[in-house]
Amino acid sequence: MEYIILAINAILVKNILLAEYLGNCPFMGVSKKMDTAVGMGVSVIFVITFATAITWFFHYYFLVAFHLEYLQTIVFILVIAALVQLVEMFLKKLVPPLYKALGIFLPLITTNCAVLGAALLCIRRDFDFVESSIFAFASGVGFSLALVLFSGIRERFEISHIPRALQDTAIALVMAGLMALAFLGFKGVDSSLKALTM
Repeated sequence: MEYIILAINAILVKNILLAEYLGNCPFMGVSKKMDTAVGMGVSVIFVITFATAITWFFHYYFLVAFHLEYLQTIVFILVIAALVQLVEMFLKKLVPPLYKALGIFLPLITTNCAVLGAALLCIRRDFDFVESSIFAFASGVGFSLALVLFSGIRERFEISHIPRALQDTAIALVMAGLMALAFLGFKGVDSSLKALTM
């Protein structure tokens, strides 16, 4: 039950995109069409899960063991960059339309602060390997959920009348803020689930 609470917390209560506000660049850039949003979401789930698992091992069995914790950010970014290259080669070979649709945003996963943020949050919160993996996967799912919901809203903008001063980025930022407020409604869910298990 503890792992389920951790996953629900990462997906809904402390959504890495809407509560922590990490990963804003792909959130705004790829969310105009549903198919690219889904593709980016799946790519981020893969990268964030494996990057967090690998960086957890690097941190505890290399950096901490040799007292090199000050290299944490550099090592984590190198691991994330290698995983993104694997995803990019996979998509280019097997799903060329999605590779073209994601364009510049696919290599930007390397510098996506949500991926690096999830890895760093697991270390700061002293999660073990299983907790880190669950948290990372759930954070990726939460990122994808927010991205797909936001994409659905932005597709509606094309058929809606929006005042000229609010078009494009302005209305997108307003909607991101409203989505963050909506997700704030899940705030007590984790504590309620913890109370049920006692």
